[in-house]
Amino acid sequence: MSGRARLALCAYAATLLAAGALIPLVDGVGWLVQAAVLLGVQSGVGALARRVPLARTLTIAVQTLVTLLLLTLVFVRDHALFGVLPGPEALMRLGELLVAGGEDVGTYAIPAPMTDGIKLMVVGGVVLIGLAVDALAVTFRSAAPAGLPLLALYSVAAGLSDGGASWLWFLLAASGYLLLLLAEGRDRLSQWGRVFGGAARSSGGLADGLAGVGGGSSPVRTGRRIGVLALGIALVAPLALPALDSGLLGGKGPGNGRGSGGGTISAVNPLVSLQNNLNQPDNREVMTYRSNIENPQSLYLRILALDEFNGSEWRSSTRRLTDVPDRLPQPTGLGRDVSVTEVRTNISASRSYQQTYLPLPYPASEVRVGGRWRYEPEGRTLVGDDGQTTRGASYEVGSLVVEPTAAQLAAAGSPPEELVREYTQVPGSLPGVVAKTAEQVTEGASNAYEQAVKLQDWFASDGGFTYDTTVTSGTGSSAIARFLRDREGFCIHFSFSMAAMARTLGIPARVAVGFTPGTMKADGAISVGLRDAHAWPELYFEGVGWTRFEPTPSRGSTPSWTRPEVPTDSASDVAQPSADTSAEPSAAPSAEDSCPPQLRQEGGCGPSQEPGAALPTDRGTPAGTVLLVVLAAVLVLVLPLSPLLWRTRARNRRLGSGGRTPADAAARTLAAWREISDEAWDHGIAPDESLTPRKAAARIVRLGRLDTTAAEAVHRIAGSVEQVLYAPEPRPAAGQAEDALTVRAGLRASAGRGARLRATLLPRSSVRVVWAVAERRTALAERWAGRPGAGRWTARLRRLTRQHG
Repeated sequence: MSGRARLALCAYAATLLAAGALIPLVDGVGWLVQAAVLLGVQSGVGALARRVPLARTLTIAVQTLVTLLLLTLVFVRDHALFGVLPGPEALMRLGELLVAGGEDVGTYAIPAPMTDGIKLMVVGGVVLIGLAVDALAVTFRSAAPAGLPLLALYSVAAGLSDGGASWLWFLLAASGYLLLLLAEGRDRLSQWGRVFGGAARSSGGLADGLAGVGGGSSPVRTGRRIGVLALGIALVAPLALPALDSGLLGGKGPGNGRGSGGGTISAVNPLVSLQNNLNQPDNREVMTYRSNIENPQSLYLRILALDEFNGSEWRSSTRRLTDVPDRLPQPTGLGRDVSVTEVRTNISASRSYQQTYLPLPYPASEVRVGGRWRYEPEGRTLVGDDGQTTRGASYEVGSLVVEPTAAQLAAAGSPPEELVREYTQVPGSLPGVVAKTAEQVTEGASNAYEQAVKLQDWFASDGGFTYDTTVTSGTGSSAIARFLRDREGFCIHFSFSMAAMARTLGIPARVAVGFTPGTMKADGAISVGLRDAHAWPELYFEGVGWTRFEPTPSRGSTPSWTRPEVPTDSASDVAQPSADTSAEPSAAPSAEDSCPPQLRQEGGCGPSQEPGAALPTDRGTPAGTVLLVVLAAVLVLVLPLSPLLWRTRARNRRLGSGGRTPADAAARTLAAWREISDEAWDHGIAPDESLTPRKAAARIVRLGRLDTTAAEAVHRIAGSVEQVLYAPEPRPAAGQAEDALTVRAGLRASAGRGARLRATLLPRSSVRVVWAVAERRTALAERWAGRPGAGRWTARLRRLTRQHG
């Protein structure tokens, strides 16, 4: 195998090893196999292009084109020309998937379900990183900088995983990079950048005072420095990256009104993986409330409505925001002949519950809340503006208890045409089995109300569905078809499937996200916990408006208007706390006492945090985490300033006062000369070891365009250096520190603003630190080589290197 082919294979392996850090972020590992295949094709095309041979830029262009064709074939072939050519429609679809994937990344908890958008981001990201690594390491024969894209891949994965990227993934990524460095070899490492070296740089004496840039360091040593630097950054960078938010119900979530204007509310995907939260031992309290409603079990706390179904997900449409009115407008579609009662509810959110949508009983008629909030009229929701969240909020809500009769719903007229057109849209990707099943289930129904009740009862009891929180979440067309086939899932599957089926029947439908009523405490307040999060469908009936249905078995409460022959629950039945009620949030479901014991043990009866977001489960930030965050912040601030800090320290040390002996005076002279040389180097005048001090001084004056004062100072110090080096009895001049500072001021005065900034923040002479580290490493290696048995270990290491190289 040729050296270039071996290098290409190592680049391929290094990319896959680094991609392993993404495994904890998503469900399943099938994407890694797909990425490996695409990456292999891409690497093979690069090998063929280099064998032709093509110019380097053409090789990368061919690989980029093939990568685009591969991504088109895998993700959007239905929209591509001839199934593979990326036309305008295919590119637009790729863009849509990327946008959807970006929103999913910001809202799903880890491990997130492999939606089409996330899959494109993960697989496409790995392939693009592989293209960069192959181009740098193989096409341009520069393996050292190829570690940067590998570092980016690992650092992003580690930062997002919030601890999920263990040391195993770091070691794999690091091993892949080091393997790549070994494969490139000594002769290829020297081609990367400019290698600075130095001969006889000791820690003191005359040689230390005059050390320059000559000598040249080992290319292998340079590559190792780069490797150590990159791996060190990989340890620090994840600490500065944010972890995934816990989503709509428990985090800041994306897509909310921004800025002081709060002009629109962006589309939000509120779904997250619920399994992690449902398996927690405690049903932690997120809010409490008191209400004068007669039947507390009908008081759902609604956050927002998902009214757009694009085939990949249900989401909230982009809407205009307005100021919160003193009195909210009359609910859309509500007629005067429907029984309506207004109730008051006082709600207090815990400080651990922080998200940008305000939970409200639906439909709210009046909201009194402090802070910066905006109102979205279509969904009747309040959205935090300019960073406003529910954290520790206390507010009062007036809301309407709408109690239509079955006869009123059955006699509902036709909804407005515009509303029907918007809320009955279904994507073309929706499988035909959804509409077919809806027709079969509602067969014999004479109106939309009867169809809705049949759908609800089929999901809740008659269809043989099982409530199971271990089922992989998902809301797209394929997830709905899978749910109808397997008949296992939790509230997001039930609500989204019923809403989609209702739309196929021409009934306007959307999905509400929020909380079920919660559990009454001994003091009369009602506690809402983690497991009370829920999703339910809302269907529109003219004369009544948006109406709640409950298709999820063992969750919430069945609306009275969907049970015309069954008497509604009395207030006394639901208002009294159970015998085992305590002040702590109950982990058991609050809605139905008839939950089977096995289901209750599994957490299936409790209103689990369905819709969306992983609810806050934080019990306070551990001290260790605080220490790590502080340390990371210090490192983030100090690392960029480390060259400046080192340079300042070196200047102060060189120009400081020393001893009074002749040897001390000579050392001060040489230190001042080195300071002038480094200052000139920082301003772009590299040292030249071949010149005498006098000629070097003349060169600094000429290239640095120094004025008369600074030029005289340079020559005075150069004369003192000659005295120290060559005179039988050296007579160093006084005032050398002042002369060095005068030269520094002259160099800065003649340099431009950018050059001065570069000399201050990124001084070139700080490379001496790297040299010092390399020298110490060499000394340690020589000391190790002198130990008994070291030769045997070195021989083994070389054999291992040859086997892997």
